Amino acid sequence: MCGIVGYVGHRDAVPYLLEGLHALEYRGYDSAGVAVRVDGALRVCRCEGRLSALESRIAAEGLTGSPGIGHTRWATHGEPSERNAHPHLDCNSRLAVVHNGIVENYADLRRRLVADGHHFSSETDTEVIPHLIEERLRRGVAARDAVREAMRELEGSFAVGILLADDSQCIFAARHGSPLVVGLGKEGNFIASDALAISRHVESVIYLEDGQVAEVTPQAVTVIDLEGREVKIEPRPLTVKAEEAEKAGFETFMLKEIHEQPRVLWSMIERHVDENGEINIDFGDLDSEFLRRLERIMVVACGTAFYAGLYGKLFLEHLTEIAVEADLGSEFRYRAPKFDQDTLIIAVSQSGETADTLASVRSAKSRGAPVFSICNVPMSTLARESDAVFYTQAGPEIGVASTKAFTAQLAALALFSLRVAEVRGELTAEDKNQLLTDLRRVPQAIHRVLLAKEHIAEIAEKHHSGPSALYLGRRFNYPVALEGALKNKEISYQHAEGYAAGEMKHGPIALISEYMPVVCICTRTADNLYEKMISNIKEVQARHGRIIAVATEGDRRVAELAEDVIYVPEVREEFSPMVNVVALQLLAYYAAHARGNDIDKPRNLAKSVTVE
Repeated sequence: MCGIVGYVGHRDAVPYLLEGLHALEYRGYDSAGVAVRVDGALRVCRCEGRLSALESRIAAEGLTGSPGIGHTRWATHGEPSERNAHPHLDCNSRLAVVHNGIVENYADLRRRLVADGHHFSSETDTEVIPHLIEERLRRGVAARDAVREAMRELEGSFAVGILLADDSQCIFAARHGSPLVVGLGKEGNFIASDALAISRHVESVIYLEDGQVAEVTPQAVTVIDLEGREVKIEPRPLTVKAEEAEKAGFETFMLKEIHEQPRVLWSMIERHVDENGEINIDFGDLDSEFLRRLERIMVVACGTAFYAGLYGKLFLEHLTEIAVEADLGSEFRYRAPKFDQDTLIIAVSQSGETADTLASVRSAKSRGAPVFSICNVPMSTLARESDAVFYTQAGPEIGVASTKAFTAQLAALALFSLRVAEVRGELTAEDKNQLLTDLRRVPQAIHRVLLAKEHIAEIAEKHHSGPSALYLGRRFNYPVALEGALKNKEISYQHAEGYAAGEMKHGPIALISEYMPVVCICTRTADNLYEKMISNIKEVQARHGRIIAVATEGDRRVAELAEDVIYVPEVREEFSPMVNVVALQLLAYYAAHARGNDIDKPRNLAKSVTVE
């Protein structure tokens, strides 16, 4: 949510700012702006809408200058508008601020500042920040200390970039609860909310921790804490590659990322399973004895990652005697879960910055529970705060609607479950080897689903105009039904609900008519669950619902009942979600395409939800 970029060096800042903001578009935004220093003054350019509008205005004004800061805004306080767009200024336009997060005590701060004579021009919480810094600068406080003291007054989460008219060689950055990175490059130094935004120009990075302020000049970076003590942080080599954020010939990032899934899963299996069939997972300090005595696991996640967590719950319970719960991060922290030091928390997040997941992790850790995280972004907050981390290494996911990160999370949870069951003596070597053999078949099965994309596009074209859709699945494919419905909502804007198929009679059946597409995941199982799914399809058919079935190749029974069938290769039921969900990703993708939607940047959505 929102994006920050800043540059300090001896070149024009504007091209760097615009390039960085384009790289941050995937995070979601409704307005954008930049501020640069020009001849001892600040010039600000802001507008509502897409970056192309900002670029046009910058070109028309001939804006150049350095240093500079830029921002893409996703509205939280105040409607999307030019006056609410960042950067925001102090009373005398001598300092500019960009901000990600929420200042929870902004109303009290604003009332006090107004009473002291400060003038506000927006509805945002952000605007209190430049005025807090301004009042200290008026008293003669040094800039670094003015920033530090102002940050101490803020409650909530924030990442802040600050530009001063009186300093041509410095920008400031501060962080509490929202990610911010400082990049060190040959052409100057940078700040950004995501290293991807500056990856073309930096060789190493410093990840700021909560409660730290960075003073960034072209030659050096000085980091202090909120008490004013200097903090020594060793820069780390930047691992993200700029070319990974390119479309590589695909029409959209989402389509590219859907096609990357076979490679992502195959690479994960190769990294974590050796030629002897040994599963290698770094459990950190969570030793084998801890895993053997483990009686309870709680999976915490939000959105798509939560549906991956539901799959993890099912697979762990399938293989072990461990009691497993899956909780939404946004709910977990507000209830009173019972756990102790022998309970393991598994936190799942693509970005590692999801605010509600992080809050849940911190709550659990404060009560002594260890945390194992599944995360895609190295050095993210979640990764740094966990006792052990499984990096999915899926590469940057630019499309707002998650695809490859989800299947990578499924595979990571599967490997985790297999290893835990093995350590506990609940999985024989023979069964483990067979499961791994079956897991290795998944990437090729996904590849074959991708070959059917034109057929899936035809189905999407046929059904996309309906007002609502229902997605049904059972057992391991119930989370897939939820995820398929979410993908449809996110990018096609067609209302959709995912349900456990056995629950259809408890309400959703009342909605079924000849106008409603009903997506039924009906791949073969080793028991009678397939027959139950067939019965559900017949119930939909009896009410004239428009059935789209995901079925195993060669299944003629389903073809006789469904209006349309997406055939997928037969894989073991436990791993079928990784294959079946790809069909639903493509179905949602082509429905959105048929509706003419902006697939990579769906309305009102942010890639990384870093506020609560």
